Amino acid sequence: MSSGRISDKVAAAVFERARGICEYCGIRIDDTYFGGEIDHIRSRKHGGADEILNLALACQPCNRAKGTDLASIDDLTQKLTPLFNPRTKSWSDHFALEQTGEIIPLTDVGRVTVTLLRLNTEERMDERRGLLELGRLKSSV
Repeated sequence: MSSGRISDKVAAAVFERARGICEYCGIRIDDTYFGGEIDHIRSRKHGGADEILNLALACQPCNRAKGTDLASIDDLTQKLTPLFNPRTKSWSDHFALEQTGEIIPLTDVGRVTVTLLRLNTEERMDERRGLLELGRLKSSV
């Protein structure tokens, strides 16, 4: 674990592995106003390391909403449920992207992630809908 900043080499490797796409909502970082950030899937605060296997590329809205959270209460089951982990889970197993721009959760992990990261606010859905129309967003991440 480190309290320093992520090296440029590691950040570049994370960006390349993600193909420049937010690993939570699927938006291309080049299509965002604020750019991308390196997310600690398991935050330093919770003992997460600065290792590439613990890092994900996130757009700023996703990263800021996620913060240091690892899990949340699922509204349906009322159980503590882990957030989506792009290193161990497949996006399409937990989410579907509708042409309306809405991200549909398919599992409990999907539900808590959509809720906590506020993936379906009106402005985020509008942004995705516009990018879908322009062919700048795929229906599966």
